[in-house]
Amino acid sequence: MRHLTKALTLGAVCATPALADLSVQFDEGAPKDRFSVTNTSGCALPATRITIDIATAPAGLVFDVTGSGAGVSVYQPFELIAGAEALAGTPTVLDGDTALQLNLLGLNAGETVAFTIDVDDTAKSGRQTVVSGSEIAGATILAEIDGTSVSATLDQTAGAVLSLPACLS
Repeated sequence: MRHLTKALTLGAVCATPALADLSVQFDEGAPKDRFSVTNTSGCALPATRITIDIATAPAGLVFDVTGSGAGVSVYQPFELIAGAEALAGTPTVLDGDTALQLNLLGLNAGETVAFTIDVDDTAKSGRQTVVSGSEIAGATILAEIDGTSVSATLDQTAGAVLSLPACLS
């Protein structure tokens, strides 16, 4: 009987929900900036819509994807560099846009969707083509899964972690 009790206790512990987290990181680069969206949880995520909204950062940030328009100097269009199989399609990003959406079909544990694009500072302070962590801090990341919305803001290190609904592992 004692062995049965231990087995039931162990089974209950193993069936507890695992944390489901999504990590988003911005990395300033020249000439391309990089965003990485990583499933840092222990389970696969279902279809998820991720919105990256840089308008909520105080530096007047825009996506600079063409040679004319809102950005300054060098421009870089959206370029997917990892995780193509996880996306329902390539997002359309116009020059001067301040938000983009990634429609994920799902994302396995440990997998990343990453892309490059140019982000410029339109506040005309300092180097407009270089966006530091403090300039992008405050940008909003929104994840929508099965009718549930979770958001976080990029911090001073240009990263954010979204705590998603738990999953069973």
